Amino acid sequence: MQRVFETPSLDASCSQNNCPQWDSMGQLNLVVELETEFDINLEPEEIGDMRCFDDVVRIVKSKQQ
Repeated sequence: MQRVFETPSLDASCSQNNCPQWDSMGQLNLVVELETEFDINLEPEEIGDMRCFDDVVRIVKSKQQ
């Protein structure tokens, strides 16, 4: 997420509400990076549910089981 959103620091409070780079294009870039990095396929519903750092972690972890 740091790389995608080009921010030097990122913590669990990061969300679409407080990260200006997390716009629609940022969301698409994040999805591509996550799918590539973790060798997963994200469903449209999962992508729509990614609204904060914790959502991303939860969804990625669920795909790796």
